[in-house]
Amino acid sequence: MSNFNKYIMKKLTKRSLLLSGLMLSMMTFANGNIENSKERESKVTNISFDNVKRGSMLSIKDIKGIVLYNESIAKAGDYSKGFDLTALPNGDYFFELDAEFDIVIIPFNVVSNQVVFKKDEKLKIFKPNIRIKDNMVFVSRFSFEKSPIECNIYFADNNDLVRSERFNEETYSTKVYDFSNAPKGEYIFVFESEGRKFIKSINNI
Repeated sequence: MSNFNKYIMKKLTKRSLLLSGLMLSMMTFANGNIENSKERESKVTNISFDNVKRGSMLSIKDIKGIVLYNESIAKAGDYSKGFDLTALPNGDYFFELDAEFDIVIIPFNVVSNQVVFKKDEKLKIFKPNIRIKDNMVFVSRFSFEKSPIECNIYFADNNDLVRSERFNEETYSTKVYDFSNAPKGEYIFVFESEGRKFIKSINNI
């Protein structure tokens, strides 16, 4: 894992600034793959994703995690939009597509109004998945980087911590929780890994 990837997975801030002057593009990026346009002097970059679900969040962030642009995908299907990134100050940035099951991160660098995507440092983070069958809750988690993850379960009515657990540093890990004797109500699962937090809830009725 590169130093850049380790850095961007640190805890991100919630401050946001709008990035102005975002326009059409002539460089393509589909499903995290980038093709340089033949028009090298073009100031525009086209970002495209296939099969994006409605409600996914697309952001542009700097190396400190400050949000420069943020958009909720309004329509499911293929997504394409152009951005003028040349006006950004010199530095490291990244596109982030936050979907239901994963997060795709594509880093790029701006130097003297030139935009260079770091294809080799593309990163996909899989979110923990929760599946319920009868009174059993199955939690699974996949990680290319085999990074550890903490899981805290809270009872929503009073925010009491019900259980705290650490997932092993494995590519794929699963946990099974028996809620058959647990009080009825909503339970909140809070997962934390590499400075990122994922929150999911279930109802034990």
